Amino acid sequence: MDRQFIDHIFDPNEETNVGAKLLNLLALVRKHLDMEVAFISEFVGNDRVFKLVDKQTSSSTVCVGNSDVIKETYCQKIADNQLDPIITDTKANPITNVMPITKELNIGCYIGVPIVLSDGGMYGTFCCYKSHPDDSLNGRDLTFLTLISEVAAELIEKNVQFEMLNKDAKLAIENVIKTKGIDIYFQPIFSLNTNKISGFEALSRFTSIPYRTPDIWFNEAAQLGLGEPLEMLAIQNTLDYIDKFDKATYISINTAPEHILSGAIARVFEQVDCNQIVLELTEHTQVLDYPAMREALKPLRIKGMRLAIDDAGAGFSSFQHILELEADIIKLDISLTQNINKERSKYLLAKALCGFAKAINCIILAEGVETQDELDTLRVLGVDKVQGYLLGRPAPFEDVVKYQTTTLLNKLSE
Repeated sequence: MDRQFIDHIFDPNEETNVGAKLLNLLALVRKHLDMEVAFISEFVGNDRVFKLVDKQTSSSTVCVGNSDVIKETYCQKIADNQLDPIITDTKANPITNVMPITKELNIGCYIGVPIVLSDGGMYGTFCCYKSHPDDSLNGRDLTFLTLISEVAAELIEKNVQFEMLNKDAKLAIENVIKTKGIDIYFQPIFSLNTNKISGFEALSRFTSIPYRTPDIWFNEAAQLGLGEPLEMLAIQNTLDYIDKFDKATYISINTAPEHILSGAIARVFEQVDCNQIVLELTEHTQVLDYPAMREALKPLRIKGMRLAIDDAGAGFSSFQHILELEADIIKLDISLTQNINKERSKYLLAKALCGFAKAINCIILAEGVETQDELDTLRVLGVDKVQGYLLGRPAPFEDVVKYQTTTLLNKLSE
């Protein structure tokens, strides 16, 4: 078995959990060498710590997290070249025969190699053993284990680098949550029926340096298990402004389906008058249980909350959301709105969506409106509401209250 074959099976660059890959390597080694225990250890200070273990024994001594004083282990002595990497009979070896750990772990034969990182530093060892001697262990077995340990070293190194990056990212997100460091901007939503502002979409803005867009913050937070607290912070910061808006104006707030199902959304709106709230459901996460989603939304809708489905026309999930959740507002995605005056296929799809919305007594809102021609076309289609840079960019609340609509209303009236 050569390195090329091993790399083919366990490609370090493949997007798979590193721990799962390493466990697969351990199982491969243990079975190939006919051992009872295989483990990867890490040298931490003065200790040898079991990081990953694959075994067919019931021993509780060799378990992930358990440790021994490093100088009393085979691992250190092998790393220091005091022991050969292959010990076919521990009782016949003058060093291992008197080591307490031989009896503690019930080691009859042993084979192990150091795990060396690219900078030459020693991470730990890749080892395996069983309870009785085995004279068949040889140099070929050692070559095999050495090849495996090289792959393990690459995986471990990538994981260490990944964890370091994640550590920095996690600290940054935790700091945002701790300091409530999300600014809320509001983008106006105009009614084409009244030619007035009917609502605002609340959008998160992060001021940390270097600047990163909100989608990066929320995606990274989700990957690190901080998606819910970060999103709830954004919503709570939005709710701080709700009483400052005219009662006839609604505020549209984005959320992911999983936060509705977890109960987080219900908790954050528990003491809130929901008549001014439109909950905008993004399609980025698949909904696997629509009955549970409807049940979770029910008390919020009883309190007056309306539901908007985002990204209509951009993917299949949004259409499923519309059909399953009985939305109050359907939002035409920016990819459908842009150049709708020039591209017939977009025009016809929007026309179909508008007809469907009217049939189910649902409001249709087009986002991403950037040109007068797009606006005129959307008016012809019978779109109810519009938002986009042509009509107003997202702005802090202080600027929103000063918002001058005269020019925009003239455009809307044309």
